[in-house]
Amino acid sequence: MILLVLALLFAEFSLLAIGGVASTLPAMARAVIAHHWLTAAQFAALFGVAQASPGPNMLISTLIGLHVAGLPGAAVATIAMIGPSSTLTCLVSGLWHRFREARWRRVVQAAITPITGGLVLAAASFLLRTADHNWRLAAISAAVAILTLRSKLHPLILLATGAVIGIASLS
Repeated sequence: MILLVLALLFAEFSLLAIGGVASTLPAMARAVIAHHWLTAAQFAALFGVAQASPGPNMLISTLIGLHVAGLPGAAVATIAMIGPSSTLTCLVSGLWHRFREARWRRVVQAAITPITGGLVLAAASFLLRTADHNWRLAAISAAVAILTLRSKLHPLILLATGAVIGIASLS
């Protein structure tokens, strides 16, 4: 039964992931917390592991499935996250290409961009609220975000520095 719930849940997220899995993170977190599979802190930690791992950003679904139902859960969640959107993409791509000059297509593309941006910002906001438990951690997150946008420092350097400062501030 749990594998069916995982499959249905991640199939839904697959079809709603406009602009990538990050756009579904707040809904995904609410769902796994409501099912009592993870706490908000555990979700944020798994997301961090998924982002630090090489590969696509949908690995969060694999890790949730692994946590909930072991290797079968990981397989089901991964397939459910990839399958529906990939199938829909294959089915629609010919039609999308056929109408590449149509006005409605340009309107749809223009509308999807801010929607995707808003969904990704909502995901970032959720993760910051979950991970930053005090003003020091929030300040570290803000500083790293500003440095990421304003400098040419490699993101791994900023990640490592933020982690060291965060660990030091908790001691």
